[in-house]
Amino acid sequence: MNSEFQQEQKRVNNVMETITEQISRLEVETSQRKNEVVNIRKHFWDEIKVNTDTFDDFLETVISLRQEAQALSVSQSTHKHASKRLSTLCRMQKVPYFGRIDFIEEGMSTQEHIYIGISSLMDKSGEDFLIYDWRAPISSVYYDYQPGPAQYAIPGGTIQGELEKKWQYLIRGGVLQSMFDTSLTIGDEILQQVLGQGTDKHMHSIVATIQQEQNRIIRHNHGKLLIVHGAAGSGKTSAALQRIAYLLYKYRDSLNADQIILFSPNSMFNSYVSNVLPELGEENMQQVTFQEYLDHRLSKEFQVENPYEQLEYVLTAANAPSHGSRVAGIRFKASTCFFEVIKSYRKSLELSGMLFKGINFRGKPIVTAQQIADRFYSSDTSINFHNRLEELKEWLMKQIKEAEKVERMKPWVQEAIELLSNEEYHKAHIYLAKKRGFERESIGDYEMEPEALTRLIVHQKLKPLRKRIRAFHFIDIKEIYKQLFADPLQIKQWIEGETPVEWADICRATLEMVDEGKLLYEDATPFLLMKELIQGFQTNRSIKHILVDEAQDYSPFQFEFLKRLFPSARMTVLGDFNQAIFAHADEMVDFNSLSSLYGQDETEVINMTRSYRSTKPIIEFTRRLVPNGERIIPFERDGELPVLTQLFDHAELHRCIVSKVEALRSLGYNSIAIICKSAEESKSAYEALSNIEDIKLIKNGSPEYEQGVVVIPSYLSKGIEFEAVIIYDASEQKYGDKSLRRVFYTACTRAMHDLQLYSVGEPSSFLLNALQENLIRV
Repeated sequence: MNSEFQQEQKRVNNVMETITEQISRLEVETSQRKNEVVNIRKHFWDEIKVNTDTFDDFLETVISLRQEAQALSVSQSTHKHASKRLSTLCRMQKVPYFGRIDFIEEGMSTQEHIYIGISSLMDKSGEDFLIYDWRAPISSVYYDYQPGPAQYAIPGGTIQGELEKKWQYLIRGGVLQSMFDTSLTIGDEILQQVLGQGTDKHMHSIVATIQQEQNRIIRHNHGKLLIVHGAAGSGKTSAALQRIAYLLYKYRDSLNADQIILFSPNSMFNSYVSNVLPELGEENMQQVTFQEYLDHRLSKEFQVENPYEQLEYVLTAANAPSHGSRVAGIRFKASTCFFEVIKSYRKSLELSGMLFKGINFRGKPIVTAQQIADRFYSSDTSINFHNRLEELKEWLMKQIKEAEKVERMKPWVQEAIELLSNEEYHKAHIYLAKKRGFERESIGDYEMEPEALTRLIVHQKLKPLRKRIRAFHFIDIKEIYKQLFADPLQIKQWIEGETPVEWADICRATLEMVDEGKLLYEDATPFLLMKELIQGFQTNRSIKHILVDEAQDYSPFQFEFLKRLFPSARMTVLGDFNQAIFAHADEMVDFNSLSSLYGQDETEVINMTRSYRSTKPIIEFTRRLVPNGERIIPFERDGELPVLTQLFDHAELHRCIVSKVEALRSLGYNSIAIICKSAEESKSAYEALSNIEDIKLIKNGSPEYEQGVVVIPSYLSKGIEFEAVIIYDASEQKYGDKSLRRVFYTACTRAMHDLQLYSVGEPSSFLLNALQENLIRV
C-alpha cells in the first residue's frame, strides 16, 4: 500500500505541474487579451471613418462599425473564457481531484483509471484526460455504483462495463493526505471529515461527496417538473445548485446563467449560497425572492406586506380577536380553489362588472368612467375580451386626439407658450425643424410657425394621458379587486366548494386594508393574477429553468402563477413539509398536488430521507418531533446528545446562555445561533444578551448571513446551518400550540454538532417522546 500511495503522490505531483504550467500560460494570455480589449475600446473610433454623404458612404460606415464591434466582441469573449479557465485552474491547485474509478468497458480487455475533479484537465499532448469533469457522463459511475456491473449514458446510447474499484482522495495543496478504497472501508470517510468540519458564511460545493440520491437530482433530464422532497439536512439545496452547474455544462451551447432563476427564501439565503457556482467555475444564476417580484410589480400601487410580517403576526398575535379569521383567510386565498375563483370572476367581467377611471385634463373630463364602461359593454361580446380592451384603448386614443383639437383653441396654450424659457423654445425649434426635414446645418433657416408650436405644446401636455391609456391605467384594478369582497354572498357564483365560515370577516378585513393602500401578503398574488388576467400576462419566455427552494412556503396559488409567468421554463422544486411553517401550509404533507401543474407524465418526485447535516444523536432527537419522523435516516456521525435545561426565570436563562456561549466558543465553534420563535422574541433576547462579545441580531432584510454568535428568528434560520444551536425558550408557554410543531422542528434541525434547549418553566410537550426515550439529556 505504501508504494501505491507513493505512486499516487507522484501522479499528484505530475498533475500539479501540468496545472501550474497551464496557469502560467493563461496568466500571460489573459493579460494580453485584457490589453487587447482596452486598446480596441480606446481606439475604437480611430479606425472608423464616419461618412453619411451618400448611401455608399453610409454603407461603408456601417460595415466598418460592425467589423470593429465584432473584433471587440471576439476579444472580450476570448478574455472572459481564458479568465474563467484560469480561475478554475487556481481552484484545482488546492484540490486537483477527489475520486477515481477503475472501469473496464464491455468488449475491452484493459481497465481505465478515471480521475474525477471539479473540471477536466488534459495532459501536455492534449490527447489524454488527466482529470475528468465531475459532470462528464462517465463520472456518473463514481456517484451511482459500487464495484460490479455499471453503465453510463452518452448522447448516442449507453456504455456498459464493470466497475472494479472506486477510490476517494483527500488532497490539499498538492499533498495526498489520504486515499480510501471505498469497496473495502465501511462508511464514507471523506464525507465524515467534511461533515465534521465547521462552517463559514457561505455554502460550498459538494462534488467530492455527492451521494447517489443527490446525483439523481443533479443529472435529472426529462419532464417539465422535478419535485425534491427531502428531510432537513439531506442536501437538497446543495444538490440543486450542483444541478445548475451540470445543466450549464451539458447545455453550454444553448443555456447560460442568465436564463436560470433561483427563487430563494430571503436575501440572506442568497448571500449564503452565492459561492457554490463560482467554486465550480460557473457564473451565478439570477437570484430573487418571490417578495421582490411582488414588490417590483405592486409597490407603486400598494404597501405590500412581506411573508415574514405575515408569519410574525400569526406567531405573536394569537390572542387578537381577528387572528382566527386572518389565518382562515390566509389558507383560503392560498388555495387552488381561490385561483379558480379569480379566473371565474375575471370571466364574469366579460358581461358586467368592469370598472374604469375617467380621463381628465386640466381638471375637466375628456371621457367619464361611465362613458368608458358604456363603450366597453356596447361592443360585440363575441369578440375576445382582450381584443375588446384593445379596441377600447384605440377609441380612447381617438378621444384624446379630438380633445387635442379643442384644447389648441384655449387661452392656456398661449400662456404656456409665453412662459417657455429660452432653452425650451430652442428645443422646440430644433424638434419642429427636424420634423419638417431640415438638416442639422440648416436648422437656423427654419421659421417656426405659431400653429406648429401650439400643436406641439398641446401634444406634449397630453402625452402622460396617452401613456396611461397604453398601459391600461384607465382600468380600475383596485376597485375591481375590492368588488370581489363587497358582498360576501356573491362568491357563490364563482366557487364550487365551500367558503370558510369566517368569509364575511375576511371580506371586511380585505376591504379595510385595500382602502388604506395596503395589500396583505395573502392578497398580493391573487391581486396580481387578476391584474394579469385583465390586462394580459407579462410572461418571460427567455427563462429556461427555475428553481424554487423552501417550496413548502409557496402556496398552490403561487405555483400556478409561476407556471404562467415562465411558460418556457422547466421547474425544480425543493422542500420539506416538516418545515412548512407558514399558515397556508395547513396539513399538507407532500407535493402531490403540484403534479397537476404539468401532468403526471411531465413530473418526477424524488424523496431524500437521509440527513447529513446533524450528528446521529441530534437527528435521532429531531425526528421524534414530527409525524412520520421515523422515515428520516441519520448519517452515521457520532456526537453528544442534545441537552435540555429547565429554568425558573429569564434572568437565570440569560446567565446560562452567556456561560454556554463561552463554553461553545472554547470548543472552537465559529457559528452559534440563538434561535427564537419570532422577531419580537429575538429583539428582547438580543437586548438581554448584549454583553456577549460580537453578538449580532439577524432581522428580515439582513443582506447577508453572518458568522459568529447570532440571535435569529426561527423562520429566518431556514436553509442555513450552524455548528451549535441554542433554542432560546423551548417552553410549553412558547411552543404549546400544535401549529408550532414544524417551527420548533425547523429551529432544532439547524444544528450540526451541538444542540442546547432552554425552557423557562414547563418544557414543550413536543419534547415528551424524546424525553421518554432518553434521546435528550436533562
